[in-house]
Amino acid sequence: MPAIRRQTLTKADVESAKPRESAYRLWDAKVPGLCLRVLPSGVKTFEAHVARGVSRRLGRFPVLTLEAARTKAIAALANPEAPAKPPKVETFAEFLDERYGPWVKAERKAGAATLASIKATFADSLTKPLSAITAWQIERFKADRLRAGIKPATVNRDLVRIRAALSKAVEWGMLPEHPLRTVKRAKGADDSRTRYLTAVEEKRLREALGALRLKRREHLVPLVLVAMNTGLRRGELFGLRWGDVSLDRAQLTVSAATSKGQIARHVPLNSEALETLVAWKPKGAKADDLVFAGAEGGRLTNVNKSWAHLVDQAKLDDFRFHDLRHHFASRLVMAGVDLNTVRELLGHTDIKMTLRYSHLAPEHKANAVAKLVGARG
Repeated sequence: MPAIRRQTLTKADVESAKPRESAYRLWDAKVPGLCLRVLPSGVKTFEAHVARGVSRRLGRFPVLTLEAARTKAIAALANPEAPAKPPKVETFAEFLDERYGPWVKAERKAGAATLASIKATFADSLTKPLSAITAWQIERFKADRLRAGIKPATVNRDLVRIRAALSKAVEWGMLPEHPLRTVKRAKGADDSRTRYLTAVEEKRLREALGALRLKRREHLVPLVLVAMNTGLRRGELFGLRWGDVSLDRAQLTVSAATSKGQIARHVPLNSEALETLVAWKPKGAKADDLVFAGAEGGRLTNVNKSWAHLVDQAKLDDFRFHDLRHHFASRLVMAGVDLNTVRELLGHTDIKMTLRYSHLAPEHKANAVAKLVGARG
C-alpha cells in the first residue's frame, strides 16, 4: 500500500483541487487524519480518519471551511468512539448546487443553462428532500404543463433534463433507484422536424443573401452558406477556428470541444463552401482566430436579429437557423446519399437520429420491393 503523502493544506489548495476520473484525497499535515476527498463530480468533502479503515464525514467545502474542518477533525480524532451525527437530508436544491451543478457545468457545454432551466422549471421541488421526488409528482407536473398549453416537445425537454440529473443521483449512490423510471414522454411531440427549403425558397434565400452581401461585409452571409453546405450546428459554427479549416485539403474539422456529441469529425468542403471561406478569410488570420467572430474577435452568442431580418426578406415561413442543417441532410438523402454517410457528416452518434430523413428517399423502398418481381422470374 503506497505511503500517504501529507501537506499543510491551504485554502488555495482546497479551492484549486480539480476533479479527476476517480475520487482522490488530499491529506493534511497540520492535523494528521484530516483529508479532503474530491469526487469526479467536483464535490469536495472533508473527512476525519479516526481509525484504520474508519472515516467520519465532516462536511462539504465551501460550506465547511478548512479551519472549521480542522477543528471538527481534532474533536473527532480525540473521541473516535463517539457516534457520528446522522447525515443531513439533502434537498433537491442542495443536490443541484453542490453535486450535479459542478459536474454538469464541467462536463456539458450548455451545463450552466441546463442547471438554470431545471431550477426554474422545477422551482416547487427545490426545498424538498431529494428522495421526495416521485414519479407521481412528475406525472402531475407533466399533466399540468400540458393543460397550460405548453407544447409536448417542450415538456419532454424538461423531463430529459431532470431525468439526467436524477440518473446521476442514482449513479452516485444518493438514490436507491431512479424515481422516474416509469414516467413516459408526453405524447404528441413532433421530435422529427425536417423542415427544408423548396427550390423556390432556396432561390429567394440566396437572393436575400446576395442583397445583404452588396450592402456590407456581413458575417451572416458566409455563415449561412457554410451551414447550408456542411450541416454544422450553430454552436459548432460559432466555435470554428481557422486552425480547424484546411483550405488546401478542402476540409474542416469540428473539434470535440465544440461538437454536441463531444466527438471530433471531419467534414469535406464542396466548391461553394470552399470559395466562401477563401473569400471570407482575412489576411493574417491566426489559427486560433474564430472564423465567425463577434465583437472584438470574441465568440458570437447569437444571430437572432440578423437571421430574423434575412428570413423576412426571403419570405420564408417557419424556418429556423437550425433548419439549414435539416436542409443540408435532406438534399443529401434526396440526391441518393446513403443514411450512414449522412449520419457521419451530421455527427449523429445514433443512426436513429438520421432515420428521420429516410422518407425523403422513397426510391430505395421502391427498389427493395421491386426485387420481389425479379425473384419470381
